[in-house]
Amino acid sequence: MIRDTPAEHTGIAKYNAAARASSATVIGHYSTSFGLAARLLEPRVRSQVRTIYALVRIADEIVDGAASQAGVSVGGQRELLDGLERETGRAIETGFSTNLVVHAFAATAREAGIGTSLTAPFFASMRRDLDPSPFDAAGVAEYIYGSAEVIGLMCLRCFVQDTPRTAAELEVLETGARSLGAAFQKVNFLRDLAADRDALGRNYFPGVNLLTLTETQKNELLDDMDADLDAAARVLPMLPVGSRRAVAAAHRLFARLSAKLRVTPARALMSARVRVPDPEKIMIALAASFGPGAWKR
Repeated sequence: MIRDTPAEHTGIAKYNAAARASSATVIGHYSTSFGLAARLLEPRVRSQVRTIYALVRIADEIVDGAASQAGVSVGGQRELLDGLERETGRAIETGFSTNLVVHAFAATAREAGIGTSLTAPFFASMRRDLDPSPFDAAGVAEYIYGSAEVIGLMCLRCFVQDTPRTAAELEVLETGARSLGAAFQKVNFLRDLAADRDALGRNYFPGVNLLTLTETQKNELLDDMDADLDAAARVLPMLPVGSRRAVAAAHRLFARLSAKLRVTPARALMSARVRVPDPEKIMIALAASFGPGAWKR
């Protein structure tokens, strides 16, 4: 007997679902913190943000981890990254890719209005990680914009896609998204001092000798990170309620990391990575879910 197959189980709908599932698998394997915060997003946005994370993670693995451990040369990593960028651009244009992670991201990009103005700086920053030359202050700022701030802007496009905003409101929201992305990146720079220096030969704090990092220098770096976190916090009430709790949870988690870095001796940062235990992460997420303003429209 011939049975009718529901449309959602055929053709492009089924392929889209498989692509989204692949992105969820990536985040499930790589991030407890981001994954936990994403669960607080409303379903459609949650799915979209996972696709952003997955593409970013795949690119990061090309330049920071899996590719080199598989024996791929630096030149080969550059070719892989260039190919991933080209495939991403084609998929955004055509709406299809044979790479499921790219396909899922492209669907999100087409829905939320993410174009090469955001993807190009991201891939440029990933490409910079393959360049061994030291950073200067301007280079670090450019790197942070491409590697983190544009990710915040991509997520923001998903958050506000169904809530019309004035140009002035969008400008404020974009400033907050960039500040939060920058804070996340800078905190991770400080947490990953040892790995970045010893395994990758990188120093994202130009002018600072990591081997002689002082408490004063460490706290000056944290003052800059906390200023970014404060700027992002002021924008949180403007976010749609379906996204606000997740962003608040991520913000609180990194504020907690900043506080822990404050009380960790500078010399210890070269031998241990500061982290927030999983039970505390859950408590932070619960506080963000039910705290003041969490459900206020």
